[in-house]
Amino acid sequence: MEELFDRVKYTPSGYNLQPWEFLVLRDEENKQRLREQAYDQEHVTDAAATVMVLGNTDPAAHADRVFEDWLDKGYLPDEETRDGLIDQVEGWRERQPAENRVWTARSTALAGMTLMYAAWEMGIASGAMEGFDKEGVREEFDIGEGYEPVMLVTLGYPEEDADDIEGPRRLRRPVGEMTHFETFDPDSEGEPAEKAMQAEASADDD
Repeated sequence: MEELFDRVKYTPSGYNLQPWEFLVLRDEENKQRLREQAYDQEHVTDAAATVMVLGNTDPAAHADRVFEDWLDKGYLPDEETRDGLIDQVEGWRERQPAENRVWTARSTALAGMTLMYAAWEMGIASGAMEGFDKEGVREEFDIGEGYEPVMLVTLGYPEEDADDIEGPRRLRRPVGEMTHFETFDPDSEGEPAEKAMQAEASADDD
């Protein structure tokens, strides 16, 4: 588990502020407590470990040492620039709470995705879960208001005949439907989606 999170720590984030925290639950009793706050989804307790991915809503929580590191390693020209960056990020504390929740969710979600890719490289399957009672999780696990529960990630070694490994891949929107060049003009009626799917099917036939 330590090796896995040693890979996760390299996740990029805005200003390298790394607002994420991970609560790893392996104890059966603790997983059951979480399951009760996750609408009784069995994945929580079936997994070898379930990770609660949390985001710190204080943008400046790690600012001092992050920008000191930048200065020490020559990424900043002087202390004045370092202090200016610290002041800037500390100023973000005055933003509306909802804005800082969105801010932390952006970077923390990247860390959650890194966790899943890193796990798979180590032969560990994972599943992201958004279905849980955020306030219930806070109360059950004593998580302060300064942290945003962003997602749950289940971890475990897959069985050889697992459906998600041996079965056909579930639907994915084609590139031509979801990718837009130069202008953004999605068609709510779905006609471009149908054309894109037909084009992709034709390309596959070729």
